[in-house]
Amino acid sequence: MRRVSDEEVANVLNELDGWTVEEEKWLRKRYRFPEFLKGIAFVNDIAKLSEEVKHHPFISIDYKVVTLKLTSWRMKGITDLDLELIQKYDDLYRKQLGSDAKEG
Repeated sequence: MRRVSDEEVANVLNELDGWTVEEEKWLRKRYRFPEFLKGIAFVNDIAKLSEEVKHHPFISIDYKVVTLKLTSWRMKGITDLDLELIQKYDDLYRKQLGSDAKEG
């Protein structure tokens, strides 16, 4: 795992929808679901992936909205693993919703 530059972060975020950088060390995104249980299923998918790679996001569930925040504490910022994972989170979201996917 290596810490990435602001330019590397910007390049990845340009390819993705809805991700932002907070306080120069957090990646954050809100995912909206048509029903509560789809959001919970998404959180379960995120939890399984997180356990596999031993890297866990902060997860907030607000009814039909799931917010993820991710950073690497040991590296004191955003790493290549964080950038890889946010792309996988988006893939899990699209898989969960199929064509009904609506981000934000």
